[in-house]
Amino acid sequence: MMLTLEDIAKLIDAKVYGKSSKEIIGINTLVKATSDQISHAISQKYKKPLINSNAGAVIVDKKLIEHCPTNALLVENVSLAYALLTHEFKNHQNINHFQTTSQVINSFSNVNIAQGCIVGKNVTIGENTFIGANCVIEDNVTIGMNSLIDSNVTIHKGCEIGKKCVLSSGVVIGSEGFGNARDQNNHWHAIAHLGNVIIGDDVSIGANTTIDRGSIDNTEIHSGVKIDNLIHIAHNVIIGSDTAIAAKTGIAGTTVIGKRCMIGGMVGIVDHLTITDDVIVNATSTVNRNITKPGIYTGFVPLMLHSEWKKAGVWLTKLDKIATLLKIKLKNIK
Repeated sequence: MMLTLEDIAKLIDAKVYGKSSKEIIGINTLVKATSDQISHAISQKYKKPLINSNAGAVIVDKKLIEHCPTNALLVENVSLAYALLTHEFKNHQNINHFQTTSQVINSFSNVNIAQGCIVGKNVTIGENTFIGANCVIEDNVTIGMNSLIDSNVTIHKGCEIGKKCVLSSGVVIGSEGFGNARDQNNHWHAIAHLGNVIIGDDVSIGANTTIDRGSIDNTEIHSGVKIDNLIHIAHNVIIGSDTAIAAKTGIAGTTVIGKRCMIGGMVGIVDHLTITDDVIVNATSTVNRNITKPGIYTGFVPLMLHSEWKKAGVWLTKLDKIATLLKIKLKNIK
């Protein structure tokens, strides 16, 4: 897809500051965008990467336009404009590319593909890999050798699976991430996700687990990771090598989990967090802040109104100081 800035301005209701005939062939982050790509800056938090960006154009609002070093597209709502534009650069799976097991079986060496599977174009499957019944493998997927893809697994376009991996029944790799932007009438508009999922070697993924594709960058599961059943991993999450995650855990977008971590069952991890290496999070905990030191962490309290929780949370964080103060006062009384 190639669009001029004039074309894009019409799609997202923007005003062009710069060269309206500039041609754009893709979307990328402020940090990674090249001169033929467009990016966006949604808040003051992105001021520095905006100033240093090599993007050919950036979608901005009036608060950031003065800091834009390149062609700018001025809009009222950056998130909404970006959401609308992503769909223009989304490469959808062409269902006419799908072929049945009998049509593709001779395309691969020493690969066992069960009946009922459908496979897209430009798919690579390594030797001694087994593909169970009724799997869907879309265009440009790579699966390494000695892997087991159980029945009813879906691997969406462009995703990569390493060597010696196990994907249990019902796993979905590369599903669309959950990202939306509101318009002035509070209606939601989906953001198309343009990244992929990259999975390393010797990774096991339990039944009915879903791993979303990245919004722009990729979602990454590094080598040696062990993932249980019924887990959701959102867009742009990165999980370090040899980490293990128990069932029903949910990890929100753009969170980075380090190496050799152990995440218990039904843990909820908030978005845009970083968890360092060698961390254990006990079952049913909620992780809502960065974890910068290795150790064992637990975090849960009874459900209450949020207004009450904010008051209680203030006191909980001060309990150690209160206890120390009470000990000092008791010693002085004695």
